[in-house]
Amino acid sequence: MAEVLLISRFMTRTLILLSLWFMWVPLGVVCSTGSTSASSNSSSSSSSMKPKVLNIGALFTLNSVIGRAAKPAIQAAIDDVNSDPNILNGIELKLIMHDTNCSGFVGTMEALQLMESDIVVAIGPQSSGVAHVISHVVNELHVPLLSFGATDPTLSSLQYPYFLRTTHSDYFQMYAIADIVDYYGWREVIAIFVDDDYGRSGISVLGDALAKKRAKISYKAAFSPGDPKSKINDLLDEVNLMESRVYVVHVNPDTGLNIFSVAKTLNMMSGGYVWIATDWLPSYLDSMEAVDPDTMNILQGVVALRHYTPDTNLKKSFMSRWNNLKYKGSTGPAGFNSYALYAYDSVWLAAHALDVFLNEGGSLSFSSDPNLHDVKGSMLHLASLRVFDGGQQLLQTLLRMNFTGLSGQIQFSPEKDLVHPAYDILNVGGTGTHRIGYWSNYSHLSIVPPESLYTKPPNISSGSQQLYGAIWPGETTKMPRGWVFPNNGQPLRIVVPNRVGYKEFVSKDKGPQGVRGYCIDVFEAAINLLPYAVPHTYFLFGDGKRNPSYNELVNQVAQNKYDAAVGDITIVTNRTRIVDFTQPFMESGLVVVAPVKEAKSNPWAFLKPFTGEMWLVTAAFFLFVGAVVWILEHRINHEFRGPPRQQLITILWRKHREHFGTFGVDHMAICSSDYQFKLHC
Repeated sequence: MAEVLLISRFMTRTLILLSLWFMWVPLGVVCSTGSTSASSNSSSSSSSMKPKVLNIGALFTLNSVIGRAAKPAIQAAIDDVNSDPNILNGIELKLIMHDTNCSGFVGTMEALQLMESDIVVAIGPQSSGVAHVISHVVNELHVPLLSFGATDPTLSSLQYPYFLRTTHSDYFQMYAIADIVDYYGWREVIAIFVDDDYGRSGISVLGDALAKKRAKISYKAAFSPGDPKSKINDLLDEVNLMESRVYVVHVNPDTGLNIFSVAKTLNMMSGGYVWIATDWLPSYLDSMEAVDPDTMNILQGVVALRHYTPDTNLKKSFMSRWNNLKYKGSTGPAGFNSYALYAYDSVWLAAHALDVFLNEGGSLSFSSDPNLHDVKGSMLHLASLRVFDGGQQLLQTLLRMNFTGLSGQIQFSPEKDLVHPAYDILNVGGTGTHRIGYWSNYSHLSIVPPESLYTKPPNISSGSQQLYGAIWPGETTKMPRGWVFPNNGQPLRIVVPNRVGYKEFVSKDKGPQGVRGYCIDVFEAAINLLPYAVPHTYFLFGDGKRNPSYNELVNQVAQNKYDAAVGDITIVTNRTRIVDFTQPFMESGLVVVAPVKEAKSNPWAFLKPFTGEMWLVTAAFFLFVGAVVWILEHRINHEFRGPPRQQLITILWRKHREHFGTFGVDHMAICSSDYQFKLHC
């Protein structure tokens, strides 16, 4: 009992001492240690745990031809990604959508609001003008921008590192048009385009592409996106007075049909005209729920380009789902076009890249931008915008992605363009369109699908370029000439030399033409053979008192003071370098008189027909044949026996008789034949 009491007292004292020790140790030490441990555990937990939701932004014009197709495609792609267990490990993609209303200002405001949601990827916009503005925002905040519709080639510049195009640039489309123009042999086109970043940049590339084909844009007809039909009418009236009849139309799909509607009223959709439309026209036609006969009647004979996408099972499966998508119809009829495929693939590109990004330990943190701060009295909360710390790493991950999507292979070239750019070349006829060929950056124009050519060596020679026959405006299969003499044009200026002598060739005349002569007659006969009228006016060069300088006359033609020259103009080397000459049609009869030196007679002149080497070869054969004769005759012919000198003389004599004896007999026969009796010649 006493022992138990002692133990109890010992335990009581121990507890009292421990209590006093805990009271002595500073409380902050224990709290500090515990806080550090908790922080460490929290950090470890946060680094090992992945987020449950990732915010994906979308910026485009919802109520537009492209937007109505892109919206259901993007939402369907989000659902497909979230329902796929093989990607993102259960992380949900949350779509935050904003309407740019096809305005650079509205697009900027919407982009700033979108960035407040800490998005990791933005999809859109479709407008190149809006993309230029938004690209500055994403550059500052390091958020990759995947655009499925902005085709302006200048967006690929180093100025926009976070802009990534998930469709094909207009750079390739303009080179496709240049190949079509060259294939049909046209040399001048008129560009009709909307005067914004999209239109100007595309036509600028077209001019460069045509220059490489020795063609050009003869006139650029620009108009504002909101111009009424009256202004378009004035514009087409102006271009209709010009020489070229080949028109390239590069406008927006929402308003582009007004161009053809006005052209129809001006009778510019008839025979002799050529209309080439960029991919905006097929995008509009494909998005139509039903064929409009009035629209197709306006577009008869138009040639258009459409983004080429292979007919894979993946694409066919999505197209079969299209009419049943629950998102369709929220902003009007949602007709399918190629931009729906690119929008769908943009979401999957972001999902694949984020999956790799997270597996490689990418950071999903955001930090404040010291360049952005709130201004006192301002309602703009710029400080709420944060920089995506992993933006650069995610961008590099996006650039190395390689998978097959609805639109084909999704892989980027070193220039940040999608590989294998290709287009369908369509021709509007009847109640729809039919394909007359393909264009690819690999083999250019062909009548077989581009993917079948990728396994073969590239061939862009002129002989390999092929297209099927087309129906042109006016319902004709005959290829239009592509030009006419302009109604407001000047007649050809033909210059003729006003000479003193040789007036039979060309000279001044008091008649209506003002000139006459053989050269003028030939020129007029050639003009009359043409199937069209060529108005022209003659100009005299020189005062008629002394012969003019022909070099100066040719130089003035080369300097475009005159369009052509007719007359007795000598073709010399320095003139052919600056102008083109026709083939000479007559000989002038003029000769060049030059002194010659009389050659003196030479007794060895008979040796001149043969060279020295030829005489040596002849002598060698003479001796060789003589030796062969001696070998054959030595044993059976006594004339070839005796001393060596005698045998040598016999050989030479026999060879002499063989050559010259025959000549003598023939000569005697000729003499006998001439005089009807034998003569000793």
